[in-house]
Amino acid sequence: MWYIYGVNWFRGVGGNSPERVYKIGHATSVDCISWIKEGRQLIPDKLNSNECQALPTIIEFDNRYHMYFCYRQAVGFRNDRNSAYRIGYAYSEDLNNWTRDDEKAGIDVSSNDWDSDMMCYPHVFTCDGRICMLYNGNEFGRFGFGLAVLER
Repeated sequence: MWYIYGVNWFRGVGGNSPERVYKIGHATSVDCISWIKEGRQLIPDKLNSNECQALPTIIEFDNRYHMYFCYRQAVGFRNDRNSAYRIGYAYSEDLNNWTRDDEKAGIDVSSNDWDSDMMCYPHVFTCDGRICMLYNGNEFGRFGFGLAVLER
C-alpha cells in the first residue's frame, strides 16, 4: 500500500495557522489487516524539505513501474498558482527504489483554463488498452476534473 504520512507542521511568514507537511510512504501486509510500514520517504523532495506530496498512483508499463502523484509548497498553495499542486512522476524497477523525474510526467497546467493554476489528485489506470489519468483542476477540482490519455 502506498500512502501519505505527516512529517511536521509548517507556518509561513505571517501565516495564521500552520499547514501540515506530508510525504509518500509504503507499507506491506499479508492479510490486509496488519500493516508494516517501511518508515522512509519514497520520493525525494524537489521544491524544499517542506514540499507536500500526495495521492500516489502506480501503473506497470513496458517492464517498469510508473508513479504519478501531486506535490505543492507547504504554504500559499490555495491562492498562489506558483505554490499550488502539480503532477509529479517517478519510476522504479522494483517498487522499492524510486527515481523522481517530473519533467517526464507528460502533463502540466494549461495556459488559461480550468486547470491553469493547479493540477492535483491524479489517478492512473488502463481502459481499452490505453493509459489514462484522471485529475482535479483549479481549487482542488472546483472548476472541473480532466481525463488525459497517454500518447504513445
